[in-house]
Amino acid sequence: MASVGLIFATSAQAAAPARDQTGAPASLPAGIDPAIFQAQVQLDRAGFAPGIIDGKHGRFFVAALKAFQEARGLEQSGVLDAASRKALASERAPTLIRMVLRAQALEAPFTPDIPSRIVDQASLPFLGYRNLLEKLSERFHTSSDTLLQLNPGLKTPRAGMELLLPGLIPSDRVYDPGLPARWRDMLSDLNISASQPRAARIIVSKSQSVLRVLDAQGRLIAQFPATTGSDHDPLPLGQWRVRTTAFMPTYHYNPDLFWDADSSDQKAQLSAGPNNPVGVVWIDLDKPHYGIHGTPEPSLIGRSQSHGCIRLSNWDAARLAQMLQADTPAEFVA
Repeated sequence: MASVGLIFATSAQAAAPARDQTGAPASLPAGIDPAIFQAQVQLDRAGFAPGIIDGKHGRFFVAALKAFQEARGLEQSGVLDAASRKALASERAPTLIRMVLRAQALEAPFTPDIPSRIVDQASLPFLGYRNLLEKLSERFHTSSDTLLQLNPGLKTPRAGMELLLPGLIPSDRVYDPGLPARWRDMLSDLNISASQPRAARIIVSKSQSVLRVLDAQGRLIAQFPATTGSDHDPLPLGQWRVRTTAFMPTYHYNPDLFWDADSSDQKAQLSAGPNNPVGVVWIDLDKPHYGIHGTPEPSLIGRSQSHGCIRLSNWDAARLAQMLQADTPAEFVA
């Protein structure tokens, strides 16, 4: 974890937070529901992404819970009932962890000034995180606002500061040595476990705004919130296949492919980085110009429109990429 500049606190430095009768942390700030927050962390760890972890009840939390219930053979109610709590608790991972901020985290290279126009971003050598808060938000699958609620001191971060964070540290970081070192570092930075199930097929649902992952027996093994096109560039329904995966991709901007491009825009190539328009990974499909990719704006997943491609959070796109191989079928449904 040296690349992020965090270390686990010792038990003497940080006692476990108090818990309520459901087992959820009882010491969360007002506005963060402890039971929802705990379930979001558990769902994320299980591969059923609830969207941004923020302790709030929303449609992607319900969608993730229904998918988890389906995968575990439970009633698909979308309600956090006793049976669902018991199944979610099977991994016994902590909901919250305490970590200490190192000086090197404050000294990491950031990209604080990213222009809003794509063509202007082409002048930057790397489209990295703007600041430490944004980087930590992505690493722990949450938002800057939620991190500040948990850690008000992050407004002015300093070395030695103790942080309260979602319990998403993976148990396995032994990534495939055949992967590029830069990609292995990013997987670690995004808290993606090296152990992922193998996808036999994926299904993208326009109406539900989710991407579902099935195994060779047709069982649901993962689900991620997704942006699935727009009125002008609708999701191309039908049967497709994964071709290749590009890690930490550059982005080739062609205004001729965008109906809303400025008339003065010229073709441009943007450097790699988590704030690249396609995020940290591009999963290419056999339909020209279409793919599944990350985004620098995870809060807009399912709330904004894309130019036809399937957009996931960077952390979900990175996880999905570890499940896929060339020629995996991809079905797009209404």
